[in-house]
Amino acid sequence: MEKSEKKQSIHRKVRYTKMVTRDALMELMKTKSILSITIKDICGLADISRSTFYAHYKDQYDLLRQIEEETLAYFEGMLDKYKEKHSKKETFQMVVEMLTYIANNGNSIQVLLSENGDLSFQRKIFQHFTNHSRIERYISEKDQDNEVKTFYSIFLIHGAIGIVQHWLKNNQSTPVNKLAKMLLNWS
Repeated sequence: MEKSEKKQSIHRKVRYTKMVTRDALMELMKTKSILSITIKDICGLADISRSTFYAHYKDQYDLLRQIEEETLAYFEGMLDKYKEKHSKKETFQMVVEMLTYIANNGNSIQVLLSENGDLSFQRKIFQHFTNHSRIERYISEKDQDNEVKTFYSIFLIHGAIGIVQHWLKNNQSTPVNKLAKMLLNWS
């Protein structure tokens, strides 16, 4: 086996290990809080050894933190990608891309936003959307005083997150484009 093939094989194994480890944690968090989940639980469900787990993560909290950071980074990147785009068509496209990401990662997003998810992560996601310049600009277009804008922002973000949670719990029965239109029409 050539050096590059061997390297690719190792990378494939690492990706697989990380995927099954993350999937195991998300599966366990459907019924348990992170406080109740042990490394043994994760390794048993992922069918990996403890030494393999520790080669990638310090503990179950580090694993959860990495999943959360990747999720936040995606949303931050998406908001930044559309930062200078203001048309309704571009806003619709951004929402569709976000919902598609959520649909493709529905299991983990649903768990992260559930009662077993980390409340500090949920606050971070809420704050991130509420304080992002694109959202602030959108709300400013409503021409309201600052107090009303603050309440409107809270209402809008909580409402959108609640709708996405409901959508995920109902197996994404509404098509992405239709849900995006509904979210934008209600805002």
